[in-house]
Amino acid sequence: MAEEKKTNVEKKVEEPKKLEEFKNSEENKKIIAGDDEKSKPAVEKSKLKVEKKNVAPKVELEREYVVPLKKGSLNVPRYRRAKKAVKTLKEFLARHMRVENRDLKKVKIDTYLNNELWFRGIKKPVSKIKVKAVKKEGIVYVELADVPEAVRFAKAWDEKKNAVVGDKKVKVSKDVPEAKKTEEEKVEEKEDVKAGAELDEKVEKAMVKTQKHTAKGAHLKKSMPVRKALKK
Repeated sequence: MAEEKKTNVEKKVEEPKKLEEFKNSEENKKIIAGDDEKSKPAVEKSKLKVEKKNVAPKVELEREYVVPLKKGSLNVPRYRRAKKAVKTLKEFLARHMRVENRDLKKVKIDTYLNNELWFRGIKKPVSKIKVKAVKKEGIVYVELADVPEAVRFAKAWDEKKNAVVGDKKVKVSKDVPEAKKTEEEKVEEKEDVKAGAELDEKVEKAMVKTQKHTAKGAHLKKSMPVRKALKK
């Protein structure tokens, strides 16, 4: 009984000591100051998450390569060569960009680069291609290094089409609205319409003349005259 009483007394002495230690601890000071994330309200926490998302990931590695694809694609049947070319490109970049465990799923190919590889069909892929690779947070993003003009135009058009203003997507149409057209453009359109009408009239007159001179084209239907055999 005496031992049990001693233990109870010791526990009562330890409890106030722990409270004092917790009050003087750095965690308690942060909570009182409002710096700790757990003590912040839900609205502030959501703002912090949004800010973290908006921060762009750091570029770990950035390189340009001329990747040979011919050797890899020749080891398979003709109807699988383009697929094999894509795989050899991924394997090359996983090796040279130091991807963890050489995981091909961590190599992301751009759509325009993929189109360039498949441009000549499944049987005749490109023998080599120049590529720009960027590594961010362990994932490698690959795109064309030398972008052709046609691809550049398509890329710019897609960016305009998918442009976002605020929370809404902007619709881009190729036809210019009438309100934005200048007076000069309107005059040019009217002149084009007049020129087209005059051209149609000239063609009709020429057709009428040809019909008159060929007796309404009746002789064209007849066959060539056959000569009779001379009598002996």
